[in-house]
Amino acid sequence: MASLSSSAMRSAARLSRNSAVGVPLKGIARAATIIGGARRRTYVTGSKPNNAQVETAIKLDKKDFAGITPSMMQNGSEMKISPMAGAEVLKDAAIMEEGQRPIYLDMQATTPVDPRVLDAMIPYYVGVYGNPHSRTHAYGWESEKAVEEAREHIANLIGADPKEIIFTSGATESNNMSIKGVARFFGRSGKKRHIITTQTEHKCERGLRSGTLAPPLVAGFGEACRIAKEEMPYDSRRIKAMSDRLLKGLLAMEHTTQNGDPNAFYPGCVNVSFAYVEGESLLMALKDIALSSGSACTSASLEPSYVLRALGNSDESAHSSIRFGIGRFTTEAEIDYVLKAVEERVTFLRELSPLWELVQEGIDLDTIQWSQH
Repeated sequence: MASLSSSAMRSAARLSRNSAVGVPLKGIARAATIIGGARRRTYVTGSKPNNAQVETAIKLDKKDFAGITPSMMQNGSEMKISPMAGAEVLKDAAIMEEGQRPIYLDMQATTPVDPRVLDAMIPYYVGVYGNPHSRTHAYGWESEKAVEEAREHIANLIGADPKEIIFTSGATESNNMSIKGVARFFGRSGKKRHIITTQTEHKCERGLRSGTLAPPLVAGFGEACRIAKEEMPYDSRRIKAMSDRLLKGLLAMEHTTQNGDPNAFYPGCVNVSFAYVEGESLLMALKDIALSSGSACTSASLEPSYVLRALGNSDESAHSSIRFGIGRFTTEAEIDYVLKAVEERVTFLRELSPLWELVQEGIDLDTIQWSQH
């Protein structure tokens, strides 16, 4: 984004040098949209097949793990090592070469901005930078128009009236709105409504909110909603197809289970448990794929997912779970690579586990009485 902004600013500077001092206001307002030519700059033309390819590190193969031996073997004994220790062995096996980036399948944590959304935002950082609440000049009018168009896009997406869409800038402002809502509720019920504040406090625009809107963010939000409404049917079918492809491949592996209701789940979030493998160990072994074993807000905790436990999963099942997030720009080639990588590394980690050896011998682990040391 920094490079895009600097490029835009350099182009705008060239425009100003080649023009008279009194540059027409209309020309300034359009400066960002004409950078790079008369056509509007876009990176993708829609989430159609082959139009959103992403360069990734699809290079590792089974041969990359050839020759790896348990480093903790002692005196040639047949002692097994723990999955966590085995993951340590794998640490260096999936290190990216310089310039490479792993496949991104952590869409529940955050997603990339659609370049078309960024296109909609950049003009309001460069040329159309007026305060939308400045009603006395064209800069303000232009920004206000963008805000109202975005408000309509958002309302159209969720089936609301544009007047019902209120933009906030953060938690403090939202709390402020909530307090006023409570006051109005009690006011309608015949009780007093009285909020104590300072004379210097800003009044809420539309009488509901305090502060100044950020046109670039609002414009981006509106464009995202416009794209979502236009392409949601296609995106939904495409993500569902890739989800089915991923889930079918993962569940074809023995001792794997899907978490959640198999008939009522968001296809873009595939959560699977791999029995006899620690989820954190598998994440370490899959350094070439960006994944997660739980929500980002609890990622620092080693406790099993409280969400999976609430769904009825055992601690063991929750500990062995991995979450795969599929997004608009995920490709079939990435899904195929992930399936191959997961199968190989789950197999590798299971072979290090003494529990896996017992299961392969047909022993029911629930019948074993474990001794405590």
